[in-house]
Amino acid sequence: MPIYEYRCESCHYDFEKLQKMSDPELTECPECGKSSLKKLVSAAGFRLKGSGWYETDFKNKPKKESTAKKEGDSKKSGEDKTKTSTSKSSEK
Repeated sequence: MPIYEYRCESCHYDFEKLQKMSDPELTECPECGKSSLKKLVSAAGFRLKGSGWYETDFKNKPKKESTAKKEGDSKKSGEDKTKTSTSKSSEK
C-alpha cells in the first residue's frame, strides 16, 4: 500500500496517510476540520535490495575483459624475460 502526503490549504498542516490505491482521496483536515486537503506529489521511497539488481551486483565491479587483458600482458612479459635470459646463457 502506498503512502500519500496531504497538505491543508487552510492551516498548512502536512501529514502522511497509508491508503489503498482504490481508497477515495481525503478531503477533511484532521487538524482544523476544514475540507481543504490537497494530495501532494512526492517521490516513491524504495530501494532495490538482493541479488540481480544493478545497484547491488554490477555498479562497482570492474569489467572482466580488462582484468583478463592485464593478466595476459603480465604473463607475456614474464615469458619474454625467460626467453631472453635463456638465450643469453646459451650464447655464452
